Amino acid sequence: MGSADHYDIVIIGAGIAGINAAYRVQTTLPHHSYVILEARPVPGGTWDLFRYPGVRADSDIHTYGFPWYPYPREETMPNGHALFEYINDAARVSSIDSHIIFNHRVMKSAWSSQDNMWTLETVAEHVEGRRFRSRFVIFATGYFDHQRPLSVEIPGLSTYRGTVVHPQFWPPDLEYSGKNVAVIGSGATAISLVPKLAETASAVTVIQRSPSYIVSVSSSSGNSTWLTRLLPTALSRKLKCYGWLAVTLAGCYICPRFPRLAKAFILKLVGQQLPDHIPIDPHFTPQYNVWDQRLLACPNGDFFQSLRGGRATIETAHIQAITDRDIVLDSGRVVNADIIVTATGLSLQIGGGTQFTVDGDPCDLSQKFMWKGVMLQDIPNAFFVLGYLTNASWTLGADISALLICRLIKRMENGGGNSLACTPRMRGSSGLPCRLWDLKSTYVVAADDSLPKAGGVSPWRPRSNYILDYFDARYGSFGEYMEFTEAV
Repeated sequence: MGSADHYDIVIIGAGIAGINAAYRVQTTLPHHSYVILEARPVPGGTWDLFRYPGVRADSDIHTYGFPWYPYPREETMPNGHALFEYINDAARVSSIDSHIIFNHRVMKSAWSSQDNMWTLETVAEHVEGRRFRSRFVIFATGYFDHQRPLSVEIPGLSTYRGTVVHPQFWPPDLEYSGKNVAVIGSGATAISLVPKLAETASAVTVIQRSPSYIVSVSSSSGNSTWLTRLLPTALSRKLKCYGWLAVTLAGCYICPRFPRLAKAFILKLVGQQLPDHIPIDPHFTPQYNVWDQRLLACPNGDFFQSLRGGRATIETAHIQAITDRDIVLDSGRVVNADIIVTATGLSLQIGGGTQFTVDGDPCDLSQKFMWKGVMLQDIPNAFFVLGYLTNASWTLGADISALLICRLIKRMENGGGNSLACTPRMRGSSGLPCRLWDLKSTYVVAADDSLPKAGGVSPWRPRSNYILDYFDARYGSFGEYMEFTEAV
């Protein structure tokens, strides 16, 4: 590689988190040069990667969309293509697109305390990779591995002679019309995929080891009140955002305190939408309490509509074996399948798979604690943009991260000195280690040994309350656990 390109800030990833971080940088830190390095040929991140039928947002657009660029249409849960266009429109309107270098994947990130700089090495398609140097690096790479899905052992899958596909890598030419399709899994991907498959497939069977809580939401946000019709559009959209946030926060705090009541309420709603031949128990009665895992939402109850239409059904059992064309369940049922879709979850990853070194020493991110949800102990001037997975939308958490990052950089340069680096340091105990996201979902539990840790005391605690986290990002102290390296 030749000489390096120099920037004040390098943002890695041009998905919704990266575009939002860029907006906060260029509006809050206008005198800082920045670039976005994107491994793919276009912006969009998740919404460019996922192309399976029915892919859509799994939370409401009012809180998932950019706070500075409201989603222009009325859908509550837009499909993947609409979200892809929305992200690209936002990047273009705000002139962020001119700061993106595409087809460059960051492979190595090396910090030097001698000059207080990061050196990033990339690989690129069709051209030689480039080196970049910057004072600050913002990893807006999301929380899952874009290269490989979660590996799950399915007995006999290697002997199956039909087509096996994972939703993360859906073939564009896959023909499923008139076919028998088996979808293994019961998460957000499965419930968004099944209704679309059921439109033309001969039969769709969901095979789940255990069920999830599923609720129906209106697919349109157009049912406005007289108040929202009188208000300016921008204010009306803010009210909708606050309304959805309030409902989500209320649910995630009330449900754990009244678990039996919450479960009974949701199962009553589910029972009203099921056809007579599909019982609630065992197919829709999870063994965990509401909000121990993600609460799944389907627009206008489309998942239940596909069950009522007769082309989709559900089996709750363990897979005993797979033959050349059949899936044998421990319940005794046999499911014939031309196509098997392994909707078994995501492989979690922080930092986009980059190899980190600090002054030549390798950094194992899984051994680090996360400071205020944005930095890792002992790693200077590197920020990780993460959102919520349970009690608020991903983008709200990502925006909190971006606000805190920009305020910290401003403090370093305008806080009475000229700090060259900021590094979270562990002093004393962080409390008992815990997960970054308090979820019991299989894919989160499977990542316990590979993800950074949160602690039981501030500032190492996981973020869990949007309102408190927002005020901390805006006004909170950086505290004794942050070490600043001042210019001599």
